Amino acid sequence: MRWTLKPKPPKEKIEALKSVLSIDDVVATLLLQRGIETFEDAKKFFRPSLDELHDPFLMKDMDKAVTRIEKAIANNENILVYGDYDVDGTTSVALMSTYLKSKYPLVHTYIPNRYDEGYGVSYKGINFALENDFTLIIALDCGVKAIEKVAHAKSLGIDFIICDHHRPGNEIPDAVAVLDPKQEDCNYPYKELCGCGVGFKLIQALASKDGQTVDDLTQYLDLVATAIGADIVPIDGENRVLAYFGLMVINSSPRPGIKAILDQVEKTVLTITDVVFTVAPRINAAGRMKHGNYAVTLLSEEEEDKAKQYAAEIDEYNLDRRETDKRITEEALKQIEEQKEQERFTTVVYDKDWHKGVIGIVASRLIETYYRPTLVFTRSGEYLAASARSVRGFDVYNAIEACSEHVEQFGGHKYAAGLTLKEENYEAFKQAFEAVVDKTIDRALLTPEIKIDYKINLDEISPKFYRILKQFAPYGPNNMTPVFMSDNLIDTGYGKCVGADKTHLRITVKQPDLSSNSFVGIGFSMGDKLDVISSGNPFSAVYSVDENEWKGNISLQFKLRDIK
Repeated sequence: MRWTLKPKPPKEKIEALKSVLSIDDVVATLLLQRGIETFEDAKKFFRPSLDELHDPFLMKDMDKAVTRIEKAIANNENILVYGDYDVDGTTSVALMSTYLKSKYPLVHTYIPNRYDEGYGVSYKGINFALENDFTLIIALDCGVKAIEKVAHAKSLGIDFIICDHHRPGNEIPDAVAVLDPKQEDCNYPYKELCGCGVGFKLIQALASKDGQTVDDLTQYLDLVATAIGADIVPIDGENRVLAYFGLMVINSSPRPGIKAILDQVEKTVLTITDVVFTVAPRINAAGRMKHGNYAVTLLSEEEEDKAKQYAAEIDEYNLDRRETDKRITEEALKQIEEQKEQERFTTVVYDKDWHKGVIGIVASRLIETYYRPTLVFTRSGEYLAASARSVRGFDVYNAIEACSEHVEQFGGHKYAAGLTLKEENYEAFKQAFEAVVDKTIDRALLTPEIKIDYKINLDEISPKFYRILKQFAPYGPNNMTPVFMSDNLIDTGYGKCVGADKTHLRITVKQPDLSSNSFVGIGFSMGDKLDVISSGNPFSAVYSVDENEWKGNISLQFKLRDIK
C-alpha cells in the first residue's frame, strides 16, 4: 500500500472555519478537504434540504420529454418503460413505472435479457414494442449511444425518450428527448446523477405540472438512494441530498420490496455502505442469474406478503451468484498464474464457459489480488463480452476507446465499462489494450493507494468527535469515510488473530506519552500483520473510526486499513 497524506489546507482557512463553526482543527481540515469553506457550505453539508434540488427543466430536452408523455396520456397511447438489468436500471424502471401507473394505466415495463440481448436498447425490445402497440419508449440508464436502434424504432412509428447518465458519443440519438446531463450542450448544474437520478428529475418535472413539489415524491427516494450507492457515483451536490433523504425513507418507511430485503439481513439502521453491500447485490442478482424483471417486480410490489415471497426467490439467486463468482474467480486467478511469463500492466482473461452475469464482480476481485486495469471475457452468442474494471486514477473507458478498431460495441465510465468483440479480434485487442495501458498509465497507480485525511493523536478521538464524524455521512466518492493515521502506537499485549480461519487481526493500542486513551482495532484479512504489532516496537496504523456494539455497550473502535 502507498500511504498518501492529503495536504493540509491553508492555516488561515482552517482558523476562519474554526471560528465561524466553533470546531477543532481536525473537523475544520476534514471539511475544507471536502470543499466546505463557509458557514453556508457547512449548513448545506450537515443539514441537506430538498429545496437544494435543481429545477428539472434546467436539463436539456426536459420540456420536450414532459410534453411527449402528456401527449401519450392524452391520446391513450401504450407507454413502455425500458431499462438496463443492473441496480441502476431496475430501480429506474420501478421508479418510472410506479409513478406513471399512479396516474395512468397503459404502462408496461421491459428489461433486456443479459444473455441474448445484452446491455442497453435492443432490437428485440423494439420488436416487442411494435408487436404490442407501444408508441412511446422511455429508456432509463441506457440509450445515449443507441443511434441505429432509436432510428429503427422511429421508422416503425415508435418514439424514444432517453434518460441516461453515461458519456454520449459524437452523435446523439434522434429521440424526441435525450435527458443526459453529460451532454456538452446541457446546462444542467449537476453532472453526476445516476440513471435513476435522471429518471427522478423527469418525474419531478411531470409532477410539477400537476402542482406537486419534490416533497410529494419522497416515497421514490429509497430507489434513488439504492441506485446512487450501487452505481458508485459521487455523493456530493444533488446526489448527497437525494441519498440523505433516500436513506431516511429506507430506514423509516421503505417500499415493501426493499423492506422484504431488509428483513432478511436483520439490520436496524442502514447506512449507504449497507445499501451497497446488502440491498444492491440482491437486486443485482436477479439480472445476473435469472432476469432483471424479477427485481422490477419486487421493487414495484405493493403487498408485503408477495414482496417477501419475491425477496426469498431473489435471495436464492444471490446465493447462486456468490458460489458462481467464487468458482470463476479461482479459475481466473489460476489462468493469470499460468500467464505470468512477463510483467504486464493489464489483466485480461477469457473462458467461453464463464457466467456472463458475474464477470464484473470477478474483475473487481482480480483487482484485489493483481492491482491492474482488468478485463474478464466470456462468450455471449456470436461475440465475446467483457466487463472492465480499473485501478484508482486510470480511465479504463478511454483505454478501451483507444482500441476501438478491434471492438464491436463498448460503453461505461472511467472505472467500469463493458464491451463486445469478435473472437478472432480477441488477441489483437488484448495486445492493443496492454500497449495503451503500458504507454499511458502512471506506474505509481499500479500500487494501491490509501489517501489519509489527517494524522491524529489518540487523545483527539472522543465520543463527541465521533458524533460530528457521523454527520459527514452518507459517504461515497467525493465524500469518502475520513481516514486517519497515527504514529508511535504500541499493542497492549492483547493482539491476536480472530475469525473462523484466523485471517483477521484484533489489536488494542495505546500511544505512550501522548495519550492515555486505548482503542480496539479490527483489521479484516490482516492476520499476517500480527508479527508487526506483537514485536514490541512502535508502529503506525491507518484506519477509520467506527462504533462497536457488544451486549448493549457501545464503544469506539478502529477499522484498520494498513499497518507499518
